[in-house]
Amino acid sequence: MKMTSLQMKKKLEERLKNENWRTSFDRDKNTFRIEWKDTKQGMTISLPNMIGKYNQRGEEAIDELESHIREALRIMNQTPELSGMEKNIFPVIRSTSFPTETKKGKKLLTKDHTAETRIFYALDLGKSYQLLDEELLKKEGWNKAHIDEVASFNVRSLSTEPKKDTVADNDFYFIATQDGYDASRILNEAFLEEMQANAKGEVAVAVPHQDVLIIADVQNSTGYDILAQMTMKFFAEGRIPITSLPFIYENKKLEPIFILAKNRPEK
Repeated sequence: MKMTSLQMKKKLEERLKNENWRTSFDRDKNTFRIEWKDTKQGMTISLPNMIGKYNQRGEEAIDELESHIREALRIMNQTPELSGMEKNIFPVIRSTSFPTETKKGKKLLTKDHTAETRIFYALDLGKSYQLLDEELLKKEGWNKAHIDEVASFNVRSLSTEPKKDTVADNDFYFIATQDGYDASRILNEAFLEEMQANAKGEVAVAVPHQDVLIIADVQNSTGYDILAQMTMKFFAEGRIPITSLPFIYENKKLEPIFILAKNRPEK
């Protein structure tokens, strides 16, 4: 018997009982919302999407959703503090189309990176992280340069042991630890320099989504085609997509490239 939206709503209400939370059901949009009673901060769930996941995976899908909701609402109800948390501040890479303000209008801390990407800064909270805004920075008496210095140091401390795959005489290296900062490792210049020093051909780098960094040692024209297809596939499948364009890494600089079939890329 197929589950209805009302049945899914009831199931979620039972799972998410909390005297400080309020739930609501929008029949027209077919969504379920849960929020803090006092601040009205919360999240909205598409019931048809959730029913689809439930039909595929059963109670495991509900367990996963419950965990995400509880963690998200916990973070929403916290006032982050940076002092003493320096080791938990990391840079995160996002597309240039990613919003630079919160829904409350607070301006997020950002730094220019490439024509396709922008750097944001996050406070790691364990199972998730919170993007930092300028208001919080002012409250702590810090400046952007200090945040960038701390975050840059921390990203260099992350492991950089890629998995290697060779296709048509081209070497591809993948970092996908699922720690939330895989794409951020593109900011580890020492690592990129090491990869370039050991490369047989040209070095290209891709961050199709948050949870992967691809480094290619391109040794023939076929390598660019493979990289283009690979990057597009990862981009389409990523939970937080960044860019489908790879970059050539030369002279410590990243240049987005448009790869033409069976040809060398155009910058």
